[in-house]
Amino acid sequence: MLLTVDVGNTNTVLGIFDDKEMVRSWRVKTDPRSTADELWLQYRALVEDYDLTGLSICSTVPATLRELRTMIADYFSDVLVTIVEPGIKTGVPLLVDNPKEIGADRIVNTLAAHTLFGGPAIVVDFGTSTNLDVVSPKGEFLGGALAPGIEISVDALASRAAQLRKVELIKPKNVIGKNTVEALQSGTIYGFAGQVDGLVDRITAELLESYSAKPTVIATGGLAPLIIGVSETIDQHEPDLTLIGLRLIHERNA
Repeated sequence: MLLTVDVGNTNTVLGIFDDKEMVRSWRVKTDPRSTADELWLQYRALVEDYDLTGLSICSTVPATLRELRTMIADYFSDVLVTIVEPGIKTGVPLLVDNPKEIGADRIVNTLAAHTLFGGPAIVVDFGTSTNLDVVSPKGEFLGGALAPGIEISVDALASRAAQLRKVELIKPKNVIGKNTVEALQSGTIYGFAGQVDGLVDRITAELLESYSAKPTVIATGGLAPLIIGVSETIDQHEPDLTLIGLRLIHERNA
């Protein structure tokens, strides 16, 4: 079985694949201070019931990736390991100014989106940041847009405004909030949906200048469920997009 690990700035998502079927997944907090031994204790508790033959990892947190390399050397020496980094075959041409700047998760998402839905496509990844990644009909990474994520925006507002506070992130009854909580919920949920829809519309207009097909818009990431119900442009929701991409890249390199 294959263990896939997507290390994000806020959360780490793990998934177990039996061939092409994902049989289990977990979401845990990312702590850059965790040592290799601490990571092993955490992962072992989750996967001890599975016979692992492979491990596929992407990380946007350098400190955690360093400890993961140590963990692999100490505890996964007999497992075939794929880490998404320069030199790994992804099958995704990066048509950007500086390919080394592109996060591994964005490359992984591009491959998964093109494999599942074809192209052109726009992947909207709702995480610590909101990433919009643009995929060509040939599966090339064309670039995209990055914006502050939902939770960090709410945290920043609560910390800088004396009379505002963190609220539960749910869709309010009305767009016109009748109290502070509803007003914050409205501004957050509908505001971010409007941001995504506006960016998707502008990206689509640029894509139509080069390609005749309208892109498929795919939502993923832990905060996607907050927005997909109110967004007017999202076509598909694939919560496991990154894990699927990690499986695909592992298969290419195995």
